Amino acid sequence: MTTAGNLLGVSDTPADVSAHDLVVAIDGPSGSGKSTVARRVAAALGLRYLDTGAMYRAVTWWALEQDVDLADVERVAQLARELPLQQGLDPADPTVAVGGIDIAAAIRSSRISAAVSAVATNLGVRAELVARQQAVARAGGVVVEGRDITTVVAPDAPVRVLLTADEQVRLSRRALEVHGSADASAVDATRDQVVRRDADDATVASFHEAADGVDVVDSSLLSLDETVAAVLKLVEARTGVRT
Repeated sequence: MTTAGNLLGVSDTPADVSAHDLVVAIDGPSGSGKSTVARRVAAALGLRYLDTGAMYRAVTWWALEQDVDLADVERVAQLARELPLQQGLDPADPTVAVGGIDIAAAIRSSRISAAVSAVATNLGVRAELVARQQAVARAGGVVVEGRDITTVVAPDAPVRVLLTADEQVRLSRRALEVHGSADASAVDATRDQVVRRDADDATVASFHEAADGVDVVDSSLLSLDETVAAVLKLVEARTGVRT
């Protein structure tokens, strides 16, 4: 395991991996910055970018649009299998559409954020979406981020990273993102979205502790640029691929 503090201490012999085939798997809790970091890393390396969380949000949006009770696990799982999802993998412009309808903004609403855990913890939904995610990972040339990425979706990826941060730091970051402020009231308004969702998702996914062979980058004291640089150093140490 390697932390951001001693990235250059990675002693494993770099894998023989080309940038074309490279898969970078990133896990992390809410507010750890994994989406932004993954996009920046993908752009720097010329790779595609897959936001797996957007897939669960898309299922949630589609179910709510059809007035489906999210507690009806079988019906929601069936919707996931039928989901006509079109997801653009360009890190500079990651798009999300269902049935030709652009839902990239809609899935980030508080309505979806409050409901997505019911979908993300549905094992039938997870089975379908993990299969779709694995298909993207198998094609290579991609940074995949979300939950269970390093252990389930891409356990054989040459670069596997757990991106984490102190809970208060994560709350402040998410409050600033959602409310434009990190004052006490904004943090409190964000707490349920971050802490409860992590607790819910932890019942079916592992993203707090690093599995064997997974490197840890703790961004609590790092800027965004420093965090991206830390992950890129890991990529180079593990594979020899550099920007």
